[in-house]
Amino acid sequence: MGGTQVAFDVRTAAIAITSLAAFGALFLVAQRAIDAADHFDPPTLTDPKVDPLPDAAADIADVYLFYTDTDLVLALTFSGPQGTGLPATYDRDVLYRLNVSNDGDPRTTEFPIEFRFGHDGTSAGFSVTGLPNGVTMVGPVETNLEKDGILARAGLFDDPFFFDLQGLSETRQTGTLSFDNQRNFFANQNITGVVVQIPRPMIQDGNRQIDVWSETARFGGQLE
Repeated sequence: MGGTQVAFDVRTAAIAITSLAAFGALFLVAQRAIDAADHFDPPTLTDPKVDPLPDAAADIADVYLFYTDTDLVLALTFSGPQGTGLPATYDRDVLYRLNVSNDGDPRTTEFPIEFRFGHDGTSAGFSVTGLPNGVTMVGPVETNLEKDGILARAGLFDDPFFFDLQGLSETRQTGTLSFDNQRNFFANQNITGVVVQIPRPMIQDGNRQIDVWSETARFGGQLE
């Protein structure tokens, strides 16, 4: 892994879970000033309207955090959305990281969960490091990997985000709210993503808040 890591696209969504042992609450927190990124941010590097050679592979789309009675499920999507006929994006020179904090302080990272892709000439694989208890996993994409109760998968997914982009455009143009909850710009589009499912006892620290944010870094610096 040569080169310099240059993190240029950071999505600090600060997704938090509090009072997990009691009842659990999932919400977005704004406890501190944060930088945030979504599709085509920062535009100087990822928006094709600004950069004719956008770095789509490092462009973070969304960060998700779900929980059940037994597990936490974290997901990071990137490089999209795109039509269903297009392949997934597996760039070996981009590092994907889900930063997880369980001490109630969103500025710390107790679990820096990192994903990398690789190719053997005919197929793609991925690795996951930084998991609780020092667990690491390596295997092919589009396959569920499992070790010590932890599951991981990387591949192409139906984009789960729901948003009326047409309504946003019309609202901006007219100044009148024009959103329609029956219109979804992301319907029937795919996106590349990584997902990891971790037993809650491996991460949860009593009733302390759990914060999650993500970042990407291209080895060797940004694309020219």
